[in-house]
Formats: sequence, structure tokens, C-alpha cells
Amino acid sequence: MSELTPTTFAPLVQETIVLTGPTASGKTSLALQLAEAIGGEILSLDSIAVYRHMDIGTAKPSAADRARVPHYLLDLADPDQDFSVACYLAEAHQCVREICSRGKRPIFVGGTPMFLKAVLRGFDVGPPPDWEFRESVQRDLDTFGAEALRQRLVQVDPISAARIAPGDTRRMIRALEVSKHTGKPLSHRQVQFDRHVDAQSCCVFALQHDRGKLHQRINRRVEQMFERGLIAEVEHLVERFGSLSRTASQAVGYREILDWKGAGGGPIDELKDLVATHTRQLAKRQETWFRSFSEITTVPIEQFDDESATLEFLLGHIQRLDTES
Repeated sequence: MSELTPTTFAPLVQETIVLTGPTASGKTSLALQLAEAIGGEILSLDSIAVYRHMDIGTAKPSAADRARVPHYLLDLADPDQDFSVACYLAEAHQCVREICSRGKRPIFVGGTPMFLKAVLRGFDVGPPPDWEFRESVQRDLDTFGAEALRQRLVQVDPISAARIAPGDTRRMIRALEVSKHTGKPLSHRQVQFDRHVDAQSCCVFALQHDRGKLHQRINRRVEQMFERGLIAEVEHLVERFGSLSRTASQAVGYREILDWKGAGGGPIDELKDLVATHTRQLAKRQETWFRSFSEITTVPIEQFDDESATLEFLLGHIQRLDTES
């Protein structure tokens, strides 16, 4: 990589192990066994688990799990606070250094694609937010619409305009902001972070289930979350913090309950079905992201007899790379 600046984070892929996969794919259980087998410590790779008091809906590791293996990057901010990728990476780099200094193996575990990409390929923070500029662009957006905003971005950064989904106005505004303050297109600044390594030269694993099996696991998890008190957890968050941050309030499970309560409630079964549907949609988006990463070795769970066999597969890959390095 080129010389780093204070607003740039290097990739962490070579000095760590990464275990990812869609929600409810079994990452937590397998990660605990892997960590115990190789002397590892676990770093959460979840953009919602960074928030305190959001425990049930994020399926955070239990106290017993944390007693078995040290866990990091959990409970870093209150849910009414913004917590950016840059905030996450600053904490992650510090944790990786400390874990390695003790002779342990850092293992990232989670399924947030943006955090995963930043860990694998590095991240350019870019200039700080210009709220006056953002408000001005937002007024134009409200007046002229998203297509006019996209055409404005085409003029200064056609590559980003092509990459960003037509309805993702938040990212369009950020791309315009970066271009305005740096004099360079966001896409130009991101070129160095499009570089990647081959799956055979790193330890990045994505768990993969048959679609029907994954949907069954998701439905079961949603039911368990409601049984454990997810609605009460959301009520407590609102009572304590009032409004939640944009990221926290849009988290699957929390968003639906907030909307449900705002509408005066309704049949619980319909609420559960909606959360399960949105969780399945989230899993599909995650899987689409994972297919775009050349670093990932896919682990087809149904091809293994049990979790022990899956663990042996991971250990074989890790040991091979350890021998070659």
C-alpha cells in the first residue's frame, strides 16, 4: 500500500482470521470452537453489536461464551450515538495489535459487509462531514429529486455514480462532499482499496447453508428473540434514550418494532413474520456481498457431517497457510 495518512486504515486480512456468513448461519458456535483450538480471541464484525443494550436483537455472545473466549468490539457506544466505520476500525486496529502482542490469534466474526470490506481491503475515511453542504444538497434533493442528484454526481465522479444504487442518496451526497473538499473523485481515492488477495493466501471463511435450511434457522432465531423479550428490549431503549441513531434505528428487528409501536401495535404473529421476512432479505443481501469478495473461501455447511468436521476443514486451511508462511 501507499504511505498511510491519519485518515487511512490498512487492511487487516493478512494478520487475522475472518469467519463470516449470513445472519443465523452458526458463526458464533463455530468461532468459539475455532478460537479454543488455535488460541484465538474474537473480534465482533457487526455494526449493530457495537451498541450497548442492543443484545437480544443482535444475538450477542452470552456471558458464558465470553468467559470461554475473550471478545472485543462489542458495546462500544450508546444506541443514540453515531458509530462510523472509521470508529470501528480505530478500535479494531488497536485490538489486533494487543491480541498479537500476547501471542494470540485475532479472529473476526460477524456479517456486516461494509465492516468486512474495510477489514479485508482497508479504508479511506475521507474529509469530515460538512453539514452545511449536506443540508444544501438535501434541499436540492427534496426539490429536484434523486435523478437530478445522480446527474450532478455524474459530472464530477461518473464511476461512483455508476456504482451507487439509484436510491442511495446518502452515499451520493457523501461522494459529492468528498469531491468538493479533496478536489478528487471518491472513486479515485478508493482505487487503492479495490486491491485484494486470493482466497488461497488468506484465512477468510464464509459459512453457506442451503437456502431452505438457512430460512429455517432464521425463523427459529426470530421466534427465540421474541421469547427472550425483544419487544421489551426495544421499549427500554426508547424509554432510556428517546430516539436512536440512524444505524441503530434501522437495524432489522428493532426497526419493525419501533414502527409497530408507532402505529399502536397489532397482532404479534404479523410482527414476527415481518421481522423474519426482513431478516431473510438481509441474509440474501449479505450472501450477494460475500460472493463479490475474492478473499473468501466458501464453507458449504451441508457438505460436512457435523460441526466438528467443519472445524477440521477450517483448521486444515489455517495450518496449511501457517506452514507456507
